[in-house]
Amino acid sequence: MQLEINIIDAFTDTVFKGNSAAVIITEHWLSNDLMQSIAFENNLSETGFIVPDANGLHHIRWFSPFKEIAFCGHGTLASAFVLFKKNPTVETIRFSANAVGVFTVIQTANNKIQMDFPNRMPKKVNEIPNGLLEGLSIAPADVYCNEKAYFVVYNAESDVLTVARDNEKLKELLPLNVVVTCQATSNEYSDFDFISRYFWSNDGGGEDPVTGSVHTGLAPLWAQRLDKNELTAYQASSRGGVLDCVVAGERVLVSGNAVQYLTGFITIEG
Repeated sequence: MQLEINIIDAFTDTVFKGNSAAVIITEHWLSNDLMQSIAFENNLSETGFIVPDANGLHHIRWFSPFKEIAFCGHGTLASAFVLFKKNPTVETIRFSANAVGVFTVIQTANNKIQMDFPNRMPKKVNEIPNGLLEGLSIAPADVYCNEKAYFVVYNAESDVLTVARDNEKLKELLPLNVVVTCQATSNEYSDFDFISRYFWSNDGGGEDPVTGSVHTGLAPLWAQRLDKNELTAYQASSRGGVLDCVVAGERVLVSGNAVQYLTGFITIEG
């Protein structure tokens, strides 16, 4: 069996930046074990698997090297990039995922890909778990939480950029991961409203380069704190990524660029 595979760098317009995702389109679902094995072999943050149906709906699932992921933004961006490239006359793509429901993706006038996700505004945490306090080298100013992660707010960019993590302590927060964030205030980040880093000890093991899904919580959090609904974000990993966000009631629109890295075929015997 041969499977076409595309690897896309998402939330960037430059190869080797942003976050890489593999995209595989099949007529029917592969077995869970096979999809997990392919994701492990790819060793990227996520591999997205897509099965289109007769009604034009694209069913999507995402796998990290270790487990199936309920919701992946950069994997969706990469998948939409591949589908738009294969179908240049298509203007809107409809996806379906168990944890997100049916959602749409479009290409904007400036050639970015815009994803329409549920708003996952986090709530303030009054009792901060010890695993979080002991797992980060810098104490939080505020902590919030949603179904995906703890949101650690710092007062200074230097805290976000230099904070060190103890993965074993952060694993005590299972199944939640940790995002650290602050308002962008320096000249270096003058193009952005806020910056962040994402530690996914319970899904991927380290620091995720760029995380679209967590911005469905970050964007409404900063929209509230900054009193504005249109925001530009920078995820300050070693690869870096730029995300445009619009908070629109119960939805969060997350947009970004993507660039092709690789197209090839996987050969599976038997």
